[in-house]
Amino acid sequence: MEFLLIAAVIAVAVAVISRSQNKGQTQLEAHHNRHLEDYRAEASRWIERLGGQVFNLDGTDEASKQAMADASERYTAAVAELEKARTPVQAQLAKDTALEGLYYVRAARSAMGLDPGPELPPTPGQDRAGRVTEDREVEVEGRKMKAATDPSDETPHYYPGGVVAGRPVPAGWYSEPWWASALATGVWMMGSMMMFNMMFAGMAGVGYSGEDFEAGVGEGGEDVSDLGGGEGGDGEGFLDGGLFGGDGGEGGDAGGDGGGFFDGGLFGGDGGGDGGGGFLDGGLFGGDGGGFFDF
Repeated sequence: MEFLLIAAVIAVAVAVISRSQNKGQTQLEAHHNRHLEDYRAEASRWIERLGGQVFNLDGTDEASKQAMADASERYTAAVAELEKARTPVQAQLAKDTALEGLYYVRAARSAMGLDPGPELPPTPGQDRAGRVTEDREVEVEGRKMKAATDPSDETPHYYPGGVVAGRPVPAGWYSEPWWASALATGVWMMGSMMMFNMMFAGMAGVGYSGEDFEAGVGEGGEDVSDLGGGEGGDGEGFLDGGLFGGDGGEGGDAGGDGGGFFDGGLFGGDGGGDGGGGFLDGGLFGGDGGGFFDF
């Protein structure tokens, strides 16, 4: 009889514990779902706001058209990210992408002389990146590059500021989207630190040095200094020969002759070692002459 009584007590205790655990798990899941839905709703609100601008505002000059094209790309990305979001962190990413798109809209509106609209919450990395506070023109390996506080025909490319592949990019208007390849690939070009130093050294509002830019390695960036001119090795650097730029040898599987970020790099060249196309002229998997911007 005592054995049966003990067994019954144990059975009741197990049932109570199991029910308590199940209830706790159910409450935890319900809390997680409510938390996720709150984040999804917040992201959706910003995405809808961005969509309203993208579908109803057209640029009138090169700078505003480029900014609205970037805003449209961010809208598409934010929608896709929200559809796949299964955690609050993923939903937050969709919100941040939408906010970045709205910064491009503000830039486009300003370029057209329109009211940019209400201020926006900061996106991750903006404070660290700072902003361009004076116009600069530098020459990097024979190529002129500009940064400016305002858009112009010479500086039509806007970036709202943030961290790209572990390294900060200040908000401002630029002659070239020099951060574009790192944004697409997660890898910075060889010579990027040199360009950064030349462009921003001593500029107020950019609160870090080239050494800080270099320190981005290990925070999402990657040191690619050993890749320039690799396989066939006639590489030069950031603009001429970096990131697989160089002769490429017989196989030519790494880049054109001397090509770099703008001339032959990032897999530019025709595969036989005499290409010459780069990120803007033949690269990003471009063939002989065709590139990301010049096909």
